[in-house]
Amino acid sequence: MKRSTLLRTVIGGSLIGLLNAAPANAQATRTWVSGTGDDINPCSRTAPCKTFAGAISKTATNGEINCLDPGGFGGVTITKAITISCEGGTAGIVVSGTNAITISAPSTANVYLKGLDIEGLGTGLNGINFTSGAGLVVENCVIRGFGSTNGLGIKFTPSNNATMNIVNTIVHHNGSVSGGGGIQVAPSGVAVVARAMLDRVTVDRNNVGVAAIGIGGASEMMIINSTIANNATIGAVASGTGATIRIGSSVIANNGGASVSGNVLSFLNNQINSNNPDTAPATAGGLK
Repeated sequence: MKRSTLLRTVIGGSLIGLLNAAPANAQATRTWVSGTGDDINPCSRTAPCKTFAGAISKTATNGEINCLDPGGFGGVTITKAITISCEGGTAGIVVSGTNAITISAPSTANVYLKGLDIEGLGTGLNGINFTSGAGLVVENCVIRGFGSTNGLGIKFTPSNNATMNIVNTIVHHNGSVSGGGGIQVAPSGVAVVARAMLDRVTVDRNNVGVAAIGIGGASEMMIINSTIANNATIGAVASGTGATIRIGSSVIANNGGASVSGNVLSFLNNQINSNNPDTAPATAGGLK
């Protein structure tokens, strides 16, 4: 009798231990960060993490990281489909001499970034550095201060076919006198198709404003309802095989170099003024 009771106690205790240990290894579909959090926490709403890097390892693929309050949440490398959404308050990422957000995800993975304030302190490499994944959405963000030699606010260089959508975002003060700039689309493979859509985007006071660079395949940008202004050199440049930029209902003004260069096409409803010079893009057609 005593032996039976002892066995039940041991077995019961072991099961309880296993049940308690399981959640510690599980990944949640939604996690939280806070300015007062700690990365040893499970990243729950009541016990949030301190950084995006701490939270991402505890967030399941296709899950979401949210911010409980304003804070500086650090740089992060993304290797899976995920959403980082912090539109409720200032979600800062401040880096020096490195990338703020690197996306190196599977070719089927989509990444969503919303409500982020990304600062490179003048020495950062790239605000967002996308090397692989199916798609990227950047919404309601500010990206600035990536002033390394070839620093870029957003560097979209997929090694597989991919799309990017940038909505209601400001990209300013990126690049240096010798290179870099605001937004660059440049697929890394000769047969890769990289397409970007910019809607209500302000590209201001960078080196080059926006650039599509092709080495084969296709490097395409569609820009609508946006402003490309006050950049040190060219406002919009399309260079290389398969590179095209189409612009409609947008302002290209006060750039230190030409308004456009290369295969840049207009829907004939843009405002182009006070560039050096005001190069007129060819018509893209389609205005009816």
